[in-house]
Amino acid sequence: MPVSKKLREPRAGAGTGSRKKASDIPALPDRRAMEGALSRFTAGFGSGPVDDALAQAQDLMYTAWETPDHRRRISLADQALRISPLCADAYVLLAEETAATPEEAIELCRKGMEAGERAVGPAAFRDNVGHFWGLLKTRPYMRARSGLAQALWMAGHRDEAIDHYRELLRLNPNDNQGNRYLLAACLLDLDRDEDLAALLDSYGWEHSAEWSYTAALLDFRRGGDTPEGEAKLRQALKVNAHVPAYLLGRKKLPRVPAPYITMGGEDEAQEYVRRHAAAWTRTAGATEWLAKHIPDDKRTSRRR
Repeated sequence: MPVSKKLREPRAGAGTGSRKKASDIPALPDRRAMEGALSRFTAGFGSGPVDDALAQAQDLMYTAWETPDHRRRISLADQALRISPLCADAYVLLAEETAATPEEAIELCRKGMEAGERAVGPAAFRDNVGHFWGLLKTRPYMRARSGLAQALWMAGHRDEAIDHYRELLRLNPNDNQGNRYLLAACLLDLDRDEDLAALLDSYGWEHSAEWSYTAALLDFRRGGDTPEGEAKLRQALKVNAHVPAYLLGRKKLPRVPAPYITMGGEDEAQEYVRRHAAAWTRTAGATEWLAKHIPDDKRTSRRR
């Protein structure tokens, strides 16, 4: 499963239903930085004691994510940790900005997860399971744990990575972070088809290229060329008609991933193929099956 070396949340625009081209969308601030305004707005309305040092450190992190200068971001993260060692987001940023290997990212993200767990406190893990992301104070912990899962996967610790993704989805099944996509890619890469089928079914309302084409591929892997599989493929084509051209090599993937994902757009297709092309190629007969069942106008389209 191809995963960016830089650990990060899903790109802005994913799951919004927007059909604008990425080039037409103005640059947006880091989604994490945008939490700063929400945090300031809700200050004083929450329940429980406030850790002033942690709040100060977290404000530095909101500033860091808005800062374009690489060295300045790192300096702010270091400063945040000096103010409060419970600032999980500082570890996340350092993993993104300074880790040269997955092992270094693992160490930083694990420290961030542990710091975030202490900052959140045991009551949240008891009382807020199912809507964990709804609490601002839990989000640094969730980011650190998702980053840890990505780094573990890149380092070859497959089962441990999957365990973290499953726990993230248990804590927050609405999955604002998009961990279900990363877990699906892991399961597909490991040929854990039954687990993948269960995951797809648990998010049966999902209508993305990621879910639709993966469901079609899984059906082919389990039963070959069947009417049911063809129906799923037709549905996937309705969701995003651009995927086959990239999967079949008729269009080349851009070297640089798009900064935004638009539902039904070429950027969404490119993101899907970056993650899953290897699984399609590894599945005997899958690309031939795809080519057979795409409409004639898609079959004869030329590479741009």
